[in-house]
Amino acid sequence: MIMKLLKIKQSSFIIVIICFMQITQSFAQTDDTSDWASWNSLELKYKLNKKWSFGLEEHLRLKEDISVIDEYFTELNAEYEILKNFSLGGGLRFIRENDNQGNLQGYENHFRFNLDATYKHKLDRFSLGYRLRYQNKNELGISSEEGDYANQNIRLKTSIKYNVKKWPLDPKFSAEIFNRFQEDNDNNGFSKYRLTFGTDYEIKNFGEIGLYYRFEKDLNVDIPETTNIIGLKYTYTFKNK
Repeated sequence: MIMKLLKIKQSSFIIVIICFMQITQSFAQTDDTSDWASWNSLELKYKLNKKWSFGLEEHLRLKEDISVIDEYFTELNAEYEILKNFSLGGGLRFIRENDNQGNLQGYENHFRFNLDATYKHKLDRFSLGYRLRYQNKNELGISSEEGDYANQNIRLKTSIKYNVKKWPLDPKFSAEIFNRFQEDNDNNGFSKYRLTFGTDYEIKNFGEIGLYYRFEKDLNVDIPETTNIIGLKYTYTFKNK
């Protein structure tokens, strides 16, 4: 009986992967401003209690039709539930960013931090979430006098997940918009949006595998860039006993 259930789950996961491939092909662009990227991550999550949770993540991102390293980074984050379904959190990220454009090329060191306010609730079989994020990122070793100003964003994200009966791969969708503001920049305002469709597959005593497709597009520019992103993530959660 257990082997039959495992075979059903594995078959379901393969079906979803095939669907993802079909979706990404339908979003393919032919102009020079579009790109394909791959975002991959490993995460260890520790739940101290019902209120506190902590995370350590390693990410690798590829660009230029998934042929060149875009960046890799380490992130530490924490979240605290102050009220039922309402949490405050934050994260620190050290980034090695590959600048392969222009005369001066190579890897740059960047630091980013973010502060989050999140509200989640359920409605029948739907799980709904809303996140407001303040994000601040700049290059290390370069001062404002040398032209480096902190890139700041206010991000608003909404998400929805549906619990399908007797189906291990619940679909989820999210939409997020970025509002950029920084010193000495005429391009402040809404800068881009993201649409993400994905699912997670939980394996008992092993962790959770996530797969998603993300569409990202610039706003308020003469020639907007679009990015099609294939994402794969693995999460293992520890719980305090």
